[in-house]
Amino acid sequence: MVRKKSKKSISIPTAQQIEKEILREKYNRKYKQVLRTTMYSLVVVAAVAVLIATLALPVLQISGSSMEPTLNDEEIVILLKTTNIDRKEFCCFSYQNKLLIKRVIGLPGDKINIDAEGNVYVNDELLDEPYVADKTLGECDISFPCYVTENHYFVLGDQRTTSIDSRSSVIGLVSEEHIVGKIFFRIWPFEAISFIK
Repeated sequence: MVRKKSKKSISIPTAQQIEKEILREKYNRKYKQVLRTTMYSLVVVAAVAVLIATLALPVLQISGSSMEPTLNDEEIVILLKTTNIDRKEFCCFSYQNKLLIKRVIGLPGDKINIDAEGNVYVNDELLDEPYVADKTLGECDISFPCYVTENHYFVLGDQRTTSIDSRSSVIGLVSEEHIVGKIFFRIWPFEAISFIK
């Protein structure tokens, strides 16, 4: 018995079908290219963000009440790494493997005096401190007037009754080499997002 070979009919695609397939392939290639480019861009942006956050603008969480009412416990702030800090700005400095945040009151060469009521005088002029709710001499075991030496800062917490700061010999004058940077922006809680003054 001899079997006949069946002839398969070969259909030739039309020009329109070929064009449609070419467009589909081009779209797939373009989609893959865009996806790859987007992924590379996201990786680069994430790496740059991590570098910036680590090297230039670290994010810190406030712990404690020494800076109330300006900075409250558990708020999240951004630190700018710098040693160029002016009077009344918040500085962050290292102390016994911790980072402390206080307000700079005295710059190198300043004469600081605090009276029994907690009024602060810088170079014999009363310092206007609207950010302090309760003025007091607080935890103080140093004698006044205090002269701020070169490359040092006199710092105080805004909550003068509880803050341990330059009024105490435990902290004393803060050396510029211990300054990490200054706090300039609050990012949490959401309703309190603002530049810090």
